[in-house]
Amino acid sequence: MKKLKNDLFLRACKSKQVERTPIWIMRQAGRYLPEYRAVRKKSDFITMCKTPELAAEVTIQPIDLIGVDAAIIFSDILVIPEAMGMKLEMIESKGPKLYSPIRLASDVDKLKTLDVSKNLKYVLDAVSLTKKELDGRVPLIGFAGSPWTLMTYMVEGGGSKNFSEIKKFIYNQPQAAHKLLERISDGVAEYLSAKIEAGANAVQIFDTWGGILSPCDFEEFSLQYIQRIISQIKRKDEPVIVFAKGVHYKLNKLADTGADVIGLDWTMDIGKVRSKIGKKVALQGNLDPTVLYGSEEKIRREAIKVLKSFGKHNGHIFNLGHGILPDISPANAKFLVDVVKEESEIFHR
Repeated sequence: MKKLKNDLFLRACKSKQVERTPIWIMRQAGRYLPEYRAVRKKSDFITMCKTPELAAEVTIQPIDLIGVDAAIIFSDILVIPEAMGMKLEMIESKGPKLYSPIRLASDVDKLKTLDVSKNLKYVLDAVSLTKKELDGRVPLIGFAGSPWTLMTYMVEGGGSKNFSEIKKFIYNQPQAAHKLLERISDGVAEYLSAKIEAGANAVQIFDTWGGILSPCDFEEFSLQYIQRIISQIKRKDEPVIVFAKGVHYKLNKLADTGADVIGLDWTMDIGKVRSKIGKKVALQGNLDPTVLYGSEEKIRREAIKVLKSFGKHNGHIFNLGHGILPDISPANAKFLVDVVKEESEIFHR
């Protein structure tokens, strides 16, 4: 394997010494970049995901354009439900739609068993191709949705305001819910292992909807399955990152899942979280994405606040507390990256 020219991100994931704080941005390959929109004009979103050359091209764009320290493969978490037999459509300005959502135990039984090497080969090909084209410049991250988040989409049939269908499902048919969560977990573990095999240097599990659960339900329907995945991932020393949005109340438990890094949303003080779990895991985050609407002075001030809050310690990967928004100026994203590169050195001397 080609030696990385910039391995800051991987060292920070393992809480090793770094010269400065590495930075990458969730959803960095996306609609805020005119170069992405130019590619997107010619192909729909799902075609882009399923065409390795296009996925590689947009994955690499933010490395060249805004100078981040890691690439994350362009894909979507919902490729898994699709590979299990659900029809997926991405509706412009509305988001994803999964047809014939799961509502009954019999619907769970109708799902196909996930065959990663066959049904998701296009993602693995995109990882291999991107890895080759990155040519060792920065590490490549692979990702998947958590079982709870994927099941939420599969039951709701898309996004939701009140999540009534998924709550009905887990409260009225808990057996069917656990059966589905087990199937998704084993599929996700195989999928992330295959991404590492294809060349991913790290993997991230997104639990976008973890925060809609009560603390007790989070343990039952999400946490144990994240743990199940991590215990099954085939890896040498590739780091695993867990990002559970809105889950303030289980930080210690998240730190015990076997993950190397815990991603934080913007509603937490990273310094306080560091003093709580920073000896067990590295932390990723956690600037409010909307700060990037502000002036350069505002962006600089808020970025320094995050760096200062974390303090003079190893084990910090700078990121936003959620994905970058589509109408953010690319110049502001680049400014943030430059600020973190300049201002973080003093925290590592």
